[in-house]
Amino acid sequence: MKFVSTRVVTADVARLADFYELVTGVAAIRPAPVFAELITATATFAIGDVSMVPVFAPGAAEAAANRSAIFEFLVDDVDAEYQRLSAAGVEIVTEPAVMPWGNRVFFLRDPDGNLVGLFKPETAEAVERFRDRPYAAS
Repeated sequence: MKFVSTRVVTADVARLADFYELVTGVAAIRPAPVFAELITATATFAIGDVSMVPVFAPGAAEAAANRSAIFEFLVDDVDAEYQRLSAAGVEIVTEPAVMPWGNRVFFLRDPDGNLVGLFKPETAEAVERFRDRPYAAS
């Protein structure tokens, strides 16, 4: 089994796709107004319109209601991304800091209020842990 995609449900696919294009630098593929996806080398970040929830099961997901998941993106330079996104007016939650597990990270919120972390392994232990992963930092 391979984990390949995360989908977030929103009431405004275009707005959220625009936001994640800004954050990631990846152009969203938008095959329909109710769906977009950003395909990276390691996974797909999909964005679906709330109107499509009944296709899965009525009431199965709710837009802008996340309080338990954090979307994380591995970056080459945490501080440069912090400066770039701060200057772009993105809602920053925390300044860059090293977490107890050794990653340097800062957190922001997307337009729906979802928590997003941009990180890079910093301590020797964290770098070693990531060394052989398919998404290892360059």
